Amino acid sequence: MNATTRLGLLGLAVTLSACSVLESDKIDYKSATKGASLEVPPDLSQLSRDTRYTVPGGVVSAAAFEAGQAQQPRGAANAAPQAIGDVRIERDGNQRWLVVDRPADQLWEPVRDFWLENGFVYTLEQPNLGLLETDWAENRAKLPQDIIRSTIGKVFDSLYSTGERDKFRTRLERASDGRTEIYVSHRGMVEVYSTAQKDSTIWQPRPADPELETEFLRRLMVKLGVSEEQSKAAAAAVVPPAPSARMATASGVPVVQLDENFDRAWRRVGVSLDRTGFTVEDRDRSQGVYFVRYVAPTEKKEQGFFSKLFGRSPDAAAPLKYRIVVRSEGSQSTVSVLNAAGAPESSANAERIVRVLADDLK
Repeated sequence: MNATTRLGLLGLAVTLSACSVLESDKIDYKSATKGASLEVPPDLSQLSRDTRYTVPGGVVSAAAFEAGQAQQPRGAANAAPQAIGDVRIERDGNQRWLVVDRPADQLWEPVRDFWLENGFVYTLEQPNLGLLETDWAENRAKLPQDIIRSTIGKVFDSLYSTGERDKFRTRLERASDGRTEIYVSHRGMVEVYSTAQKDSTIWQPRPADPELETEFLRRLMVKLGVSEEQSKAAAAAVVPPAPSARMATASGVPVVQLDENFDRAWRRVGVSLDRTGFTVEDRDRSQGVYFVRYVAPTEKKEQGFFSKLFGRSPDAAAPLKYRIVVRSEGSQSTVSVLNAAGAPESSANAERIVRVLADDLK
């Protein structure tokens, strides 16, 4: 059954039911199973598998993370929490992350189990990098809960679809003080009609959902020993808006300007690179540099979204490599794009990269 028919039947079921209730405030990914990969534009599919980011804040390298794991006995991974108060949530604008007073190797298994318990399967598990990435999954709680679905849903459940898919990337970073920082980033896709006749559909990106990221961080707090009441109070704390980002030109090249000091600007740019689908191959915090690349698709002839965005032929084999540089003076930071050789980049690609980052950082 094609996607259009499925969407049509769902619409009919909703229309026939006068008492349908959309449980938009609930999350239920428990029907997620390992199946065929979501058919997204080839560029997005490639990026979603390979994307990396490293969010700093006084953290050590991936090599140090791996070395730290090697020094710890594997049995310590399931150690009990030291205390309920050893987990806290920190925030910067619409970004939140957890800081846990436990070594990263003791958190890997609980965090890994957390996503499995919430109905997800993994497409990427890299303990040496502290990285977990789920497959695309559907929030079934967004489906209408009506008499029709309750009657036939268990037999024809595949007829129902929200038309949305979500995936999450979790990174554990070892901080210099021995604590562990946990970041969760969301990426979303939405199914839309691709023709005026509405006889076929395609999947396209939808904005990252900071509220969904926060909810899973809150649930992870509970998994790590915080009570429901404490986690809800911590997640609901009022947060001042993040300073705005804006595009500008400096010495003839496009840049992003942020009203933030280096630590905050560096963190926000790292998360933004992840949310917008770039692959971060390496980083040098001391120099304020993210080394990023874009991998062009090779299996499909039709250009995808990111190929068109960056003006790249799908037949080109070599990836595009850039350096995203964060420079700060006091409470002001500038983000610029350099080419692979470290020279200022003023091409149309650089302007597009700057625009993508500025839009996400606003």
